Amino acid sequence: MNNNSKSFLYFICCVSAMGGLLFGYDWVVIGGAKPFYELFFGISDSPLMQGVAMTTALVGCLVGAMVAGAAADRYGRKPLLMVSAVLFTVSAIATGLFNDFTLFNIARFIGGVGIGVASALAPMYIAEVSPADIRGRMVSLNQMTIVLGILAAQVVNMLLARDTSIPAEQEWNVSWGWRWMFWAETLPAALFLVMSFFIPESPVFLQMKALTSPSQGRDIKLHNATEKSADSGNQTSPLWEGLGEAKYRRVLILGIVIAVFQQWCGTNVIFNYAQEIFVGAGFDVDGMFINIVITGIANVVFTILALYTIEKWGRRTLILLGAGGLGIIYLVLGTCYFLGMTGVLMVALVVAAISVYAMTLGPVTWTLLAEIFPNRVRGIAMATCTFALWVGCCTLTFSFPSMNAALGSSGTFWTYSAICLCAFVFLFRNCPETKGRSLEELEKQLVG
Repeated sequence: MNNNSKSFLYFICCVSAMGGLLFGYDWVVIGGAKPFYELFFGISDSPLMQGVAMTTALVGCLVGAMVAGAAADRYGRKPLLMVSAVLFTVSAIATGLFNDFTLFNIARFIGGVGIGVASALAPMYIAEVSPADIRGRMVSLNQMTIVLGILAAQVVNMLLARDTSIPAEQEWNVSWGWRWMFWAETLPAALFLVMSFFIPESPVFLQMKALTSPSQGRDIKLHNATEKSADSGNQTSPLWEGLGEAKYRRVLILGIVIAVFQQWCGTNVIFNYAQEIFVGAGFDVDGMFINIVITGIANVVFTILALYTIEKWGRRTLILLGAGGLGIIYLVLGTCYFLGMTGVLMVALVVAAISVYAMTLGPVTWTLLAEIFPNRVRGIAMATCTFALWVGCCTLTFSFPSMNAALGSSGTFWTYSAICLCAFVFLFRNCPETKGRSLEELEKQLVG
């Protein structure tokens, strides 16, 4: 690949990965806004309404992921990325604008649909335009932008939140601070929308639809995904029917387990319920925001490390390291909560969990999901797994307050430890290595 082609490849992958940036920001910003909008809407004493506010966007994610695959296979990857950019922009403005709790949740739902679409389409698009030898690294760019979006939300939340010990400042937090936390997303969302006009359609989609536009010739040469596969020429049966064929069942189950486990490994509750976790570890609200940013920095640093290790160590090694490592860390963390320990040690364990996740399950999940499915069903299979991922995220987020109340922090993290160790056994038996192999080779290995 010459320098011009490589530069063009990086450009289109980075633009696509902006969906991940907005995904990360939109997903996490609510954690910092939570203490303030709950007071504004008068739901501080209503765990049910708190759960509704935290999960509305996740329900939108389910809808977005559910429609993304079929729509992408019918209309193309590029138009769906543009739709997600519009949804992010609308949601960012509307969420901070509304004074009614129902309208607030509708705006959050719209943003969630954008997350669902972007989370399914961005890694798939990148995988389809990237050569095999750097595909893992390129798909990991999506995870890199997700964690940058997470860190951006954490920093914005910290900078906008004023001293909660001063009544006038706290009043500003409740009246306006949480609004600006959501409005800050408008600029990158609008930029994503503009830049998405300049990326080409996925060559795999063009091949599937037998399009031969001369303007796409340059782009098709960028990657190896246009290699003919066993199923690429047969597009006569409906996609859902094709996905239900017996030969796809094993790889679909693997994809769903990987997707759900990325959520039920438990790490994401640290982002969504940072207030409860760090207050439970002995920190006040101001200390909570500082510790949240520390976890965000660790998230970015170890995701950068993953960009280099994913092609050297391989996907299988990293996902096993993540499952086993988190299982051990949560076992220790739960024990520390059980013993009533607080302070720096607790922060160190949380940062260790975030670091392991960022280097392993975060990027590897998206890479594997984008690689293991044949061209013929990749869109609908990716959407199915992304839907399963958001079901996992929704149930995890909604269940954490109840689990934490019933089992305590110790029992909750011991539960996550058991899940991680069970997943380690399953993945050890079933997860293949996909490093350095073309999509055609992987199809022959996994489907035959």
